[in-house]
Amino acid sequence: MPSKDERLLATLIYVSSFFTVFIGPLIIWLLKKDESSFVDYHGKEYFNFLISYFIYSLISGILIIILIGGILLGIIGILVFIFTILAAVKAYEGERYQIPLVIRFLR
Repeated sequence: MPSKDERLLATLIYVSSFFTVFIGPLIIWLLKKDESSFVDYHGKEYFNFLISYFIYSLISGILIIILIGGILLGIIGILVFIFTILAAVKAYEGERYQIPLVIRFLR
């Protein structure tokens, strides 16, 4: 079981993403990844999530031409919000949560 500080920092990776999508989580992850495998795991998971859903959003943006992209962008926005909150809660509980539909770029 990770320590309370590790769980808090892993949770902060997700929560800070609501205010600073990239910079806040990156700073936390880079500062603590060598000290905690739990924070490192959640940092990698968050950035895999960010890259994957950015790719999905780009594809949906292109599909706006055939009108389905607008619907897909709305769905992606809702999923990002829900999965970020869910991952933050799981990190606080000390679990290694894998966000659905994420491509594992960082291992």
